[in-house]
Amino acid sequence: MSEAGRPTLRETPLYERLQGGAVRCLVCERRCVLRPGQVGFCRTRVNLEGRLQTTVYGALSAMESRPIEIKPFYHFWPGSSATTISTWGCNFRCPWCQNWHISQVDPPASPSYVPPEDVVKAALAWGDEGVCVSFNEPTMLFEYSLDLFRLARERGLYCTYVSNGYMTREALETLVDAGLDGLKIDIKGGELAYAKYAPGADWRVPWRNAELALERGVHVELVYLLIPGVNDGEGDVRTAARLAARLGEGNVPLHFTRYFPAHRFNAPPTPVEALERACAMAREEGVRFAYVGNVPGHRMENTYCPECGCLLIRRFGPRVVDVRLEEGRCPRCGAKVPVVGRARPTGA
Repeated sequence: MSEAGRPTLRETPLYERLQGGAVRCLVCERRCVLRPGQVGFCRTRVNLEGRLQTTVYGALSAMESRPIEIKPFYHFWPGSSATTISTWGCNFRCPWCQNWHISQVDPPASPSYVPPEDVVKAALAWGDEGVCVSFNEPTMLFEYSLDLFRLARERGLYCTYVSNGYMTREALETLVDAGLDGLKIDIKGGELAYAKYAPGADWRVPWRNAELALERGVHVELVYLLIPGVNDGEGDVRTAARLAARLGEGNVPLHFTRYFPAHRFNAPPTPVEALERACAMAREEGVRFAYVGNVPGHRMENTYCPECGCLLIRRFGPRVVDVRLEEGRCPRCGAKVPVVGRARPTGA
């Protein structure tokens, strides 16, 4: 079917033509080589007559207003909300995926089409401050994101990604050029965790992309889903913390979030004490903003001044309850606290 007859079918700007009509995808670091008719590992890109096409341009599995803290972004427009969209498919096969019903299935054969203009209109109608591509891996919507971000920027909206960070350097640069403002990267663990649960993936790529995004002026936060028996060993945690501490002079937030059984993984939920130990190790390694996630009401989901310990932003789950920052500084000692955008209580 032609692009005219199916609006969700669009040629991707990032691929390489090979001999015999084959193509190499350059959107993610799997760099799938596809013969005519073959579909990529992610389930969303196909070689049609020697052209690499996305099958999910504007094919949205969800669109709703969500607080930015739920991503989680804690140092990026605290208290704001973003119109959040997703599609189907993923370039990873994490057995604990909470959103497996959209990430680990094929896209519908004839999905509905939502123009990027409609997402921007929804964000403005809902009073959201930005847009976010999330729920499943956002690079499935790479081509759509480029158009969405340009339109969103024109209307004064911020643009964010909640990602596994496995896009190519070229894809990340292209997203930044289109208007990417914030990038949350999921760190799956160390080298062994990636080898076992994301076979074929290079564990160093998300760290490379975090550094590249920071160099381009993108706000970055890291999430480490702490899973018993997978990535909760002290060596893995300290390695991640050391790498995080090298980014942005230790100011990149590192969230240790609580795992719960899901999809095909049945280990017990992460003990809260393990999350607290991970945060303590991160601070020892030089991370200035380490958080506990998925434990609503825990004191370590709050933001404290790294210099004097003053409570600066109090949270309960995805809600900002109180903000004590004064023009981006600690009211007690005057230390500058790295927060992008205006911080306010949720709904204020």
